[in-house]
Amino acid sequence: MHWILASLVSAFFLGCYDLATKQSVRENAVLPVLFWTNVCSALVWLALMAWQSASPDIFPPLPELLLVEPVSPKQHLLLALKSAIVAASWICSYFAVKHLSVSLAAPIRATGPVWTLFGALLVLGERPAWLQVLGVVITIGSFIGLSFAGRREGVHFHRDKWIWLLVAGTLIGAVSALYDKFLLGRLGFRASTVQAWFAIYLTAIFLPLALGWKFRLWPRKTFHWRWGIPLMSLTLLAADFLYFNALRDSDALVSLVSSFRRGSTLVAFAGGLLFFHEPNGLQKLPAVIGVLAGIVLTIIG
Repeated sequence: MHWILASLVSAFFLGCYDLATKQSVRENAVLPVLFWTNVCSALVWLALMAWQSASPDIFPPLPELLLVEPVSPKQHLLLALKSAIVAASWICSYFAVKHLSVSLAAPIRATGPVWTLFGALLVLGERPAWLQVLGVVITIGSFIGLSFAGRREGVHFHRDKWIWLLVAGTLIGAVSALYDKFLLGRLGFRASTVQAWFAIYLTAIFLPLALGWKFRLWPRKTFHWRWGIPLMSLTLLAADFLYFNALRDSDALVSLVSSFRRGSTLVAFAGGLLFFHEPNGLQKLPAVIGVLAGIVLTIIG
């Protein structure tokens, strides 16, 4: 699959993931949701790795795209660092999404490519065309417009702690995107290898936090199991698998792949209005269209 198409299909699954996340964390304890989501993902990859070990004696061989390559101790550390970066991003983002409407949070998270582009310019030496830069400017303008729509819901961007937490999660996510390009594009890791160990190490990182929640080491909310949790895992597995394979393409620019993935905003925005009956859809729509226009400009640029 071409890296542009893979990025766009990944965006659809990412939008579904955003909706499943909102359904799972709404009026629920966040840390157990994070833990059980990653348990589901890790179990999928552990099962595939067991299959790989047992083939061809017991099971037929897996498709090459699903094979997990052996990694050295140094490579394990690199993959564990990837999980630590994502864990920090998710902790910030999940707590924020719990307290914000998904039709407001998804466009804010969609500004991630802006920060990824800056990083790609400074660190990876990528050089986007002027239309792509214009797309970034439009995205920033849309973010400002979204802040005015947020005020109608009592959310003042400059002093709302959940907005700042979501921005922090988005910035850390941009660092993760640059690191993904380094792992997959520069070091040549298989997408399946990164995704498998990423899920396993994330589960290990969230385990002590989940135990701290379990034993009431701090004031916490009650946890309710919801079927959105395994749905989060499955949609993220699909989205990340396509995303990682897109980044392995030598022609793929991380700034553009990140931009294409933010087409997920349209899915999340529509789903937030349809399933969660979130308010002020018309007021937010111009900002969402602006974000999507920025994505289109990066495509044609």
